[in-house]
Amino acid sequence: MKHRDIWAVVPIKELEGAKQRLAPLLTPAQRRALIEVMMAEVLEAVVTVPGLAGVVVVTLDPQATALAERLGARVMTDGARDGHTGSVTAGLRMLAAEGRGGMLTLPADIPAVTPQEISLVLGAHLPGPAFTISPAHDRLGSNLVICSPADAVPLRFGDNSYYPHLDAARRCGIEPTVMHQPGIALDIDHPADLTTFLALPSSRGTRTRALLEDMKVPGLLA
Repeated sequence: MKHRDIWAVVPIKELEGAKQRLAPLLTPAQRRALIEVMMAEVLEAVVTVPGLAGVVVVTLDPQATALAERLGARVMTDGARDGHTGSVTAGLRMLAAEGRGGMLTLPADIPAVTPQEISLVLGAHLPGPAFTISPAHDRLGSNLVICSPADAVPLRFGDNSYYPHLDAARRCGIEPTVMHQPGIALDIDHPADLTTFLALPSSRGTRTRALLEDMKVPGLLA
């Protein structure tokens, strides 16, 4: 099914000091290197999805801005310091104001994601008004969301957003479409997520995996 004018919105907060919850396992320099490579792999996957009309990166970070521009994405700074929900909301409001057909959003820390996974979720998205979600592996987070139109459903991201998003869609008169994809499902927030990532078949061949192997973190790799 072909969808017209659905844009991806990817919020990227400033990289310095990111991923504090990985501090028990990784040094500040290692955490910075990890988020840099994850961000690049996610953006490279998104910009190669043929069904998307374009990509908007919401950020104030200079490195993220340079990468986004190099990949041909639009960059906006409005909402970039308002948390994940604030950044996505700023992006979807811009798309809605421009009359775009819809919005797809995902985070920059799901390095096992592939263009094929994104395309599968996009292909399951129904004609608008519609809401599609691909949850985190714990079925608590909302790792990929598609809304048509962009402001069809009020969004609120966080550690326990999946079921509230299903409820929010139904309150708007939309039965949500749910698509589970293993690469989309795994966001890297906690040390245990790194072990889970390395066990995923789709992690093989990623630069994120190569970086973790080069780090030789004790207890991380068998």
